[in-house]
Amino acid sequence: MTNSKRRKGLAAASALLGGVLVLSACSGGSDKASGGNNDTSQAKADEAAAKKSSEADIKITPKDGSDNASINNSAAVTVSKGTLTGVTMTTESGTAVAGTLSADKTSWKPNAQLERSTTYKVAAVAKDSGGRVAHENASFTTVAPANSFIGTYTPDDGTTVGVGMPVSINFDKAIANKAAVQKGITVSSSSGQQVVGHWFGANRLDFRPENYWKENSTVTLKLALDGVEGASGVYGVQQKTVTFHIGRNQVSYVDAKTKQMKVTQDGKTIKTIPISAGSPEHTTYNGVMVMSEKYKQTRMNGTTVGFTDNDGKAEYDIKDVPHAIRLTNSGTFLHGNYWGAKSIFGSVNTSHGCVGLSDTKGANDTGTAGYWMYSHSIVGDVVVISNTGDKTVQPDNGLNGWNLSWADWKAGSAV
Repeated sequence: MTNSKRRKGLAAASALLGGVLVLSACSGGSDKASGGNNDTSQAKADEAAAKKSSEADIKITPKDGSDNASINNSAAVTVSKGTLTGVTMTTESGTAVAGTLSADKTSWKPNAQLERSTTYKVAAVAKDSGGRVAHENASFTTVAPANSFIGTYTPDDGTTVGVGMPVSINFDKAIANKAAVQKGITVSSSSGQQVVGHWFGANRLDFRPENYWKENSTVTLKLALDGVEGASGVYGVQQKTVTFHIGRNQVSYVDAKTKQMKVTQDGKTIKTIPISAGSPEHTTYNGVMVMSEKYKQTRMNGTTVGFTDNDGKAEYDIKDVPHAIRLTNSGTFLHGNYWGAKSIFGSVNTSHGCVGLSDTKGANDTGTAGYWMYSHSIVGDVVVISNTGDKTVQPDNGLNGWNLSWADWKAGSAV
């Protein structure tokens, strides 16, 4: 080997050895090899990890990813070992939901009931006693209409009604778990009367005492149906308290044979009114009936209740019946009559099943029997009809459960 070749070989070996040494130094992490610089990304991460995290423990309910969440009580944010410094709740589209932070800043909840079938996002920030910050986020979806049921109830909150007014609840879904739903509803009276529920089919639940409500008492309806499973996969969403007042005790007695109506208050007769009930061809139902609606004027068309001529046209179509008070869902009314001769009232039954009172067209004549009865009646007042020659009205035809004995009424309870 020439001296020239030997020098080239040593140079190559020296370069290779230098490369190995350089690689070894990098992989070993020597401070000297890195030039003594501790301010690396890894060093910063190690330093942050070494610090103690915030002790504030945030809890969001319902948990992230939940569906079928309640629209009443499910949304809430709480913190332990710290205080909340900020909570935001928005719909998926970005609409903000207003909420209230507790005085001690340890809890937050929305101000109003949530919407069904809606996705909400919640972001919460808290800090502990050392000022260290914690964050928590969650998203959930409320129960869909297809998976929930609503009960439409009567009477309305704050109203004054007659002594015969039951609490009647109509559900928008068939209820299979009747006992569970009925247990979620309580009805009580300031009079102390026992109140029992009765199911009419799978969609209607009424409540009443054994006898008419005590006059001047207060009745409270509490719906605690939030999360109650009414049928497989179908849950209640209502959580509400309703109160209404019972007015004076007014019960009217219609005798289709004598063609007179006796109006009583607190057991005393205050007025006797001549009437015209259903004709022998179209008799009026017998039984106890409760006033459910009042109209100063309304249209009555025979086709809506099956009274048609051979040509299919209505036997009657009166567009301005005055002072009409509904007694049944099937179309029985106590109403004013201006088209009949004045002589029929108290003498002959001529109607298609309603109870007619003498009245004047336009419903503005304050001197008529129809006006007097309308102005002295409230929804929930009772009308007892007898001697018509017809059957007793069905208890679910209107608000007429009083036609069931107390034993039969209680037998319809699921609790």
